[in-house]
Amino acid sequence: MSSEPGSPQGPEWQTVCRVCGYDDGVEPFWEHGWPNEGAICPCCDNEPDVSDVSVMGIRGYRGYWLGDLQGAPWRSPSSRPKDWDLLEQVAHIPTEWR
Repeated sequence: MSSEPGSPQGPEWQTVCRVCGYDDGVEPFWEHGWPNEGAICPCCDNEPDVSDVSVMGIRGYRGYWLGDLQGAPWRSPSSRPKDWDLLEQVAHIPTEWR
């Protein structure tokens, strides 16, 4: 992977949402450093390359999502596991995006 300015950075296959830590292990949010434009997080509603390209953008969106009147609402409530634990999920956020 190139390290030239403006070139995509990151792992080749990233299935973890940079905002909320959701990970189904199947749907990639980022592939080969590029956003998967068809992927939208069923938990926090993050769309790759919109709110998650910089740490500041991610933190802003994460704060908005966590501070919602409902407190971390799911975009697709039917996708929410019955034993869902917010703190466990956000622990999966890659260190470089916290």
